[in-house]
Amino acid sequence: MKKYLLLILSLISFFSFAQIRGTITDNKGIPLSLVTILEENTYNGTSSNEQGNYELNIKKTGKHTIVFQYLGFKTQKITVTIDKFPFTQNIQLIEGNLSLSEVVINTKDNPANTVIRKTIAHKKENSEKTARFKADFYSRGIFKVKDLPKKIMGQKIGDLDGAVDSTGTGIIYLSETVSKIIFEKPDNLKERIIASKVSGDNKGFSYNTARSTIYDFYDNTLDFNSKIISPIADNAFNYYKYKLEGTFQDENNLMINKIKVIAKRDAEPVFDGYIYIVEDSWVIYAVDLDIKGYRMHQEFVDVMKLKQNFSYNKNNRIWAKNTQSLEFSAGVFGIKFNGKFSYVYSNYEFQEAFAKKTFTNEIVSFENNSNKKDTVFWNKIRPIPLTIEENTDYKKKDSVHTVRNSKKYLDSIDKKGNKFKFLSPITGYSWKNSSQKQSFSYDGLLNLSSLSFNTVQGWNLDSGFSFRNWAGEEEKGRSTSISTKFNCGFSDDRLRVTGDYYHRFNNRNYATLTVCGGTKVNQFNSEEPITKFINTVSSLFFVDNYMKLYNKEFAGITYAQDVNNGLYVKGNIEYQQRKPLFNTTNQTFVKSDDVYSSNNPLFPNDNMTPALEQHHLTKATILARINFGNKYISRPDGKINIRNNNYPTLYFGYENAFASNEKKYEYQLISGQIKYDFNTGNHY
Repeated sequence: MKKYLLLILSLISFFSFAQIRGTITDNKGIPLSLVTILEENTYNGTSSNEQGNYELNIKKTGKHTIVFQYLGFKTQKITVTIDKFPFTQNIQLIEGNLSLSEVVINTKDNPANTVIRKTIAHKKENSEKTARFKADFYSRGIFKVKDLPKKIMGQKIGDLDGAVDSTGTGIIYLSETVSKIIFEKPDNLKERIIASKVSGDNKGFSYNTARSTIYDFYDNTLDFNSKIISPIADNAFNYYKYKLEGTFQDENNLMINKIKVIAKRDAEPVFDGYIYIVEDSWVIYAVDLDIKGYRMHQEFVDVMKLKQNFSYNKNNRIWAKNTQSLEFSAGVFGIKFNGKFSYVYSNYEFQEAFAKKTFTNEIVSFENNSNKKDTVFWNKIRPIPLTIEENTDYKKKDSVHTVRNSKKYLDSIDKKGNKFKFLSPITGYSWKNSSQKQSFSYDGLLNLSSLSFNTVQGWNLDSGFSFRNWAGEEEKGRSTSISTKFNCGFSDDRLRVTGDYYHRFNNRNYATLTVCGGTKVNQFNSEEPITKFINTVSSLFFVDNYMKLYNKEFAGITYAQDVNNGLYVKGNIEYQQRKPLFNTTNQTFVKSDDVYSSNNPLFPNDNMTPALEQHHLTKATILARINFGNKYISRPDGKINIRNNNYPTLYFGYENAFASNEKKYEYQLISGQIKYDFNTGNHY
């Protein structure tokens, strides 16, 4: 009974907001999606969903003029008088007719080229009109999968927490974001997330932010993993051909040119499709362009479709982007993906300038409880109605999430996974308490990574135990782990044991503390570039024992954290006692006259001289990494750093070895490194 009561209350609240709503179809009754709906001479707008449904938030009753704009159809204005909300206004759009006069056809130059040249010439002034603004922003993203197999590379996929059905088809991601943005060209952005919703995760935060939606065709290139050249770039004629397919008049009696954009060469980073240009002002009216996956070096992507619609305000005479959609289809290993992001920009406030401290390195922040907004809130503020499929996905996944995160369900899953089997002492064992957020594991004695061979230890076996506690991780990002590792060498008849304690304090400055100690064999190269598997194969089958080792007894402590934005510092102090080791076996799998080289990398034929003298020392190290211009996103559950690729990353290190029993082992080292990634593609 409670379920039905809640459903009735939800429906009552759903139909009681200050909204104009309805369905948009063509003259055959087919629903039209991505129709732009605007209150005339305002930037209060929305878009229709795949079923042609729309909702436009209107705050006051009375007379309102609503504009319905859709590429290929005649723009319609309807004046309505509203005495109460909600107000229903269905609309049927009529296909528009393009005209192409003989005067235009007979011009000596390609008329489309003339339009594009004038658009390029006026690009700077038109771009400047929308260079600085405040606006409301809405984003919705959805990913679907088809033909998802039960296993990939032997690993079970499952139903992805109820996302896919028995045929491997379903929505694997659905999320929404509502925010307020402040933007200044070319890339200054400040965004405050008001509401964030992720299907199937009632505590999740959507990654749909305005930062990922800035596709400005007034720029010479647009970033889609690669720099894709704009059809109105300064040198666009080197990459494109153009065809004027016709003109039409919009609701303001302005003439719009429909220009077909044609790539000159298929393999280059270019678009295909249409760009619509307003006559005389030479501003962008709309964009409907495709990008092939191989053109942006995304081989798994078949095609990506980008659509933009702009609206005109007679009061300030500014064309501003009101809706944008980005669709893609992709496939890999027979699995098909498709997705769509829909964006709505509304309530623009254009600015002459911003205060100096308006923009900081914090580009996105979240209001408290932004991920806990209820259905009533979303039904009131969501500009694009949910489709039946999306609405069903929210309900289904929220129910699944509630069930699968309940203590009863988690305990039942843990009980099944925690069963101790007859071979567990050999193959390994793991235990988990999901509700208490604790886990324990035993590595076992026989697995692919535990057994290896080197000429110092012969065959040697690894095993160990570990315990992890991540209680409080959702809120603070804290976690603690304790582990120990056992290594037994059969030829040198030696057991070596190490232990580690690791604690992460939070997800804000990523402070971590590590304490470790024990005995182990180390490669002379501290980076340990030679893997155990490679050395085992090369030794036993080719008599090439590349790995050179010494015995290390140690105890150390390490602390690291983000000290400031873009500055990461790690400090370590460790006591070490180092002892030389010698080959103890000549075992091979092949008959050969070759013999193993010694364990002394300086004297490969001398098996008597130690590679080093036994000694001890204490080593203190400080390392720093500086990411200049580092940006970051502040979320209630942590901070996400975003490296600024326009600047290099610097690394500095200071190392001091002291308190040795032999002065010759003491030293001081100052090191530095600079790293800078750059694109050698098209530049302007």
